[in-house]
Amino acid sequence: MPYVNIRITKEGATPAQKLELIEGATDLLEHVLNKNPAITFVIIDEVETDSWGLNRLKLWPDCQRRGHRRCRRLPDRSETGRR
Repeated sequence: MPYVNIRITKEGATPAQKLELIEGATDLLEHVLNKNPAITFVIIDEVETDSWGLNRLKLWPDCQRRGHRRCRRLPDRSETGRR
């Protein structure tokens, strides 16, 4: 039983767009891996933009509207003492 989890930022994907993602992922698994669409699960998780990061940089909603520019650098491992 295939399971696909798609995570997107919570920026207003419409129900029609979500359906298109579900259909597309299901079709992809059917055509590439010969998986049965009747038992293919597709879950779409929408993540708040303030919970999204890239390359140790926290992306805030206003930054994403401006093309994913750097907002606030997250501390690196040497600053946190974590490895």
